Amino acid sequence: MKESMIKCQDLIFEYSVNGEEKSKKLAIDNVSLNIDKGEFVVVLGHNGSGKSTLAKHMNALLLPSGGKMYVLNMDTQDDKNIWKIRNEAGMVFQNPDNQLVATIVEDDVAFGPENLGIEPKEIRKRVDEALKKVDMYEYKKNAPHLLSGGQKQRIAIAGILAMRPECIILDEPTAMLDPSGRREVINTIKDINKNYGITIILITHYMEEAVEADRIVIMDEGKLIKQGTPIDIFSDVYTMKKIGLDVPQVTELAYELEKSGINIGTDILTINEMVNRLCQLK
Repeated sequence: MKESMIKCQDLIFEYSVNGEEKSKKLAIDNVSLNIDKGEFVVVLGHNGSGKSTLAKHMNALLLPSGGKMYVLNMDTQDDKNIWKIRNEAGMVFQNPDNQLVATIVEDDVAFGPENLGIEPKEIRKRVDEALKKVDMYEYKKNAPHLLSGGQKQRIAIAGILAMRPECIILDEPTAMLDPSGRREVINTIKDINKNYGITIILITHYMEEAVEADRIVIMDEGKLIKQGTPIDIFSDVYTMKKIGLDVPQVTELAYELEKSGINIGTDILTINEMVNRLCQLK
């Protein structure tokens, strides 16, 4: 049986609107979810669905109004656990510029381990390893502000990796990047999950980024409404459209072909799969 990385039970989070206690909005509505160590999970949902609020609970940036959130079986509501939880579950945000604190790349990556009180020799080793993992080692003496958006986000990921977390939560890390930068970051995420066994939780609204996840979780109006493999999720085009979400373009094309009477199936996620399926038609 796999070890649980993140576990939430009947999680509820509500916040005051305009600071008024009487006027509260429910952002997370009774969500239960388990994520295993080493899993690559994508959380999808339109704006206001609660996906970013859920992500912040996984790092104890927010605490439940009701129910429980556990990170490696540590209760986020226990003050004694906060420091350890944030070491084990690192967070990468949307804007890479907001996460870079130093004027030299290697100093930026060293910032987290230095705050953990790790000895200089070990920090040096961790910084080099982390930069190699995100394929940015040759830029270690560069100024972060001169890098591209994708490179900056990879430096932010390296800064988390240097703290040796079990899990990295990424809250729309490619939202401010161009297509090239998005590809760089997603390839880095996939690589550290596959080759280093680090649990990845990716919050995104880009359907193509979700295709290679182990599991997709769909949030809508604060509720977890559906979860499954990418094929399970995206082949249900009707449900996705009903809640206002897209599917990968090739999956939508397959759906439209099916509706037109061309029996191709809707369990298609990539262009290569589409080409193979079309070639098999008689």
